[in-house]
Order: sequence, then C-alpha cells, then structure tokens
Amino acid sequence: MRDVHAGDAAIPAIGFGTYGLSEAEVRRLAPAAIDAGFRHFDTAQIYGNEAAIGDCVAASNRPRSEFFLTTKVWVSNYAEGHFEASVNESLRKLRTDYIDLLLLHWPGSDIPLAEQIAGLNTVARAGKVRHIGVSNFNRAMMTEAIRLSAAPLVTNQFEYHPYLNQSVLIDSTRQAGLAVTAYCAMAIGRVFSDDVLKAIAGRHRKTIAQIVLRWLVQQPSTVALSRTTRIERLAENLAIFDFALDDAEMAAIHALAASGSRIVNPPGLTPVWDSTAP
Repeated sequence: MRDVHAGDAAIPAIGFGTYGLSEAEVRRLAPAAIDAGFRHFDTAQIYGNEAAIGDCVAASNRPRSEFFLTTKVWVSNYAEGHFEASVNESLRKLRTDYIDLLLLHWPGSDIPLAEQIAGLNTVARAGKVRHIGVSNFNRAMMTEAIRLSAAPLVTNQFEYHPYLNQSVLIDSTRQAGLAVTAYCAMAIGRVFSDDVLKAIAGRHRKTIAQIVLRWLVQQPSTVALSRTTRIERLAENLAIFDFALDDAEMAAIHALAASGSRIVNPPGLTPVWDSTAP
C-alpha cells in the first residue's frame, strides 16, 4: 500500500468506503477486507456502522497502529455543546482512544464555521484525533477553514469520478497542501458499461474498477475510496500498484467528463459548488 502525504499525515492511498453499508454488511465484509490488505477504513457518524468497524478491527488481533480510521462529524453535532461529546461516542463505537482522521461531513449548517473548526482543534489538542480535515467543501469554504484552524487540515473529501471534472477544486486543494480524497469513484456503476474504460482495462488485463482506482491514485496527492459488497473484489481493488496508465490513457479517462454528472447533491447540506465544466 502506498501512502499519500499531506502535512504530517500519511494516508493510505486506498481506503475501504462504508457509505450505505449496514452494520451486518460491514461485519461480513470488513474481516475479509482486512485479510485482503485494507488498513484504511472510512466511516461517519451518520453511516451508523462505526461500531461494526471498531469490532472488526479489534477482532483482527492486529496492532491498532496498523490501521487508519477516518470518521466524520455529522452536522447536528457541530455546535460547541455537542461536538466533543459526539467524537467521544465515535471513539467508543470504534473501540479506540484516537481517530486517525476526523472530518466535518458537510458544510450545510447554521453553526458558524469558526465554531466547527474550533471543535476540530479541541479534540485534536486533546489527543483524541491525530489529523483533521473537511468533506464536501468548495474552494472558498476550504480556504476559510484553513485560515481559521490552528492545526493543519490534511484533506478535502469530495465526489470525484471520470465523468465529473473537479479540476478547479482539485487544483485549489493541492495548492493548499491538502490531499484529495475521492468518493463515488465508480459513479454508482456507470463506469462498468463505458467503452473507453473497457478498452483500457482490456489492454492491461485489469478490471474496470482497477483502471478507475489506478487513474485516481496516479494523480498527485489523491486518495481513493473503494467500496464493494463482493468479497471476491476486495483483493482486486487493492491490486493497482503493479501497473501504470500512460499519458494518453489518463487523458482519455479525463476526457469522459461531461456536464450534469454530479451524483451526490443533498439539498440543505451542499455548498455553492465550484465549476465542473469540462
């Protein structure tokens, strides 16, 4: 596994994403994911599966230091009176005394951003969190969050796949010294019927999922979240470091971007998105 470095954080370049997975599904998949080599697990308070991840990590009998656990504070917990208590609850569910990376989940909140960032800094100073960051922030909000924070932010996690041109946000994220963490990489299955991706996969004798994940991690400072419910796919999704895409293949995948391709856009939570014009 390769790491992506941002600030003093070393984030495993492939993480196991758990959005939409029930506790039962996590308990079925996570032990196999650990056996396959996954050490980076991405969850959130709102996902309802932190406890299952904590149990599976504990049951692996591997040192806690081998794992990189990311979770996200939900918007209803942003207020000063709730923030640290919610993190304590996440720690309890994850069965750990520290979280590797804690993110603000969405920017949509009436709580001032300064108060949200203060919450992140408080739990970081207390040693409950090793690294902090944001999720689904646009350029302006990310820049303001960086300005407000005493501790460095290490990532901005957002939707990124071959059909969504995020170059404006990506460039700003990297220039600020943050890693990009990409979710929804498979565009909820759209990639699997794509002729361009099929052709590239055929040339490399790899799956389309492997091609997309490789396209992501081959870009500078980019972490990819991989999500599957099929145990047989777990090892495949990690086996992306034994080949490389050439410049033409990278460009061909970038060229798939088209307007109207954003998938995750929950009303009331989203910022004013940066341009995604191809």
